[in-house]
Amino acid sequence: MSEQIKINWYRCKIDKAVMSQLMKKSDARGFLQAIPPLLIFAVTGTLAWYAYRNLHANNWPWALPLLLLALFAHGTNASFFGGIACHELCHKTPFATQFWNNFFLKIYSFLGWFDPIGYRASHIRHHQATTHKDYDGEVVLPTCMDWSGFKFFLNIFTFSPTGLLKQLSWWVAAARGDFSRDGFFKSKWLNQVVPPDSEQRRETITWARIVLLGHLALAAAFILTGHWFLIIVVNLGTFYCCWFVVVCGAAQHVGLASDTPDFRLCCRTYTCSWFPALLYWNMQYHVEHHMYPAVPFYNLPKLRAALIHDLPPAPHGLWATWQELLPIMRKQQQDPTWFYVPPLPKNDGERATADTVLSEASQS
Repeated sequence: MSEQIKINWYRCKIDKAVMSQLMKKSDARGFLQAIPPLLIFAVTGTLAWYAYRNLHANNWPWALPLLLLALFAHGTNASFFGGIACHELCHKTPFATQFWNNFFLKIYSFLGWFDPIGYRASHIRHHQATTHKDYDGEVVLPTCMDWSGFKFFLNIFTFSPTGLLKQLSWWVAAARGDFSRDGFFKSKWLNQVVPPDSEQRRETITWARIVLLGHLALAAAFILTGHWFLIIVVNLGTFYCCWFVVVCGAAQHVGLASDTPDFRLCCRTYTCSWFPALLYWNMQYHVEHHMYPAVPFYNLPKLRAALIHDLPPAPHGLWATWQELLPIMRKQQQDPTWFYVPPLPKNDGERATADTVLSEASQS
């Protein structure tokens, strides 16, 4: 994508010395974030495996619910591996040492069946032109999601067979160099940000082959050793029980304005307790993340405190957030041209070009 994007983004004013401190990366803080979800994955996976191993005809009335509970917890945590954990790692901000950023990005991307090359190419442009219809193919407003009906809740609390098949088909096709299928992104958008004959296209094909062959090797090893159930735990662990990702992540842009040069009007922030923030890598601070994408996620609460004089109010807690969100979504379903405009303080901010935001989001 070579077109010039001319957007003059509004930014809340902040002292340069404060911003310099907030932009500092920390290996220690990176490890404190990156390791716990993997430990939870190991613990819940082990519990599910033991529950399955001890499931018998004479104990299934209590053993089967325990197995399902373990898988529910396992999938709930693992669902954050792809577009959430890899999101921040693709920004290259969690660790001061880039080796660790790349190391954990590969781990999370492999377990989450996630394409970090295509995602990074898309996501830095999403930051550059957030919700601008002519330039942002990652988030297109208004979102067309059916939040009602049995099928939706069945899919997010268990798994979607069609969704699983769609993703696996995309990986098989990508490994063959075929990018005509829709996957995490629409095919048309992915082909724009990762054009044919580019180095990124070659890297994506290579990564698709690594993911496919790696998971096939693991699955074969599990079957040959008599532990086929580990395929559900390890290979497919990120494909079910995505309900909490939806609960945490839906608020980012839904119901807000498109084609606006103000992140406060096209992004939404809420605050929450420590555990959702851990799984969600602090992306509840979404206005702040978009406004200053070079600030590591663990410093976003401090960034909000520094900008609070020029930000719209934010609900606290997921319950309060959804109490605010549901009426907005219902109203936009009735009238797709309507969008919510949060109250803004009357302050004079600064301006940043789209190229500046692109540079900060990509850490280039």
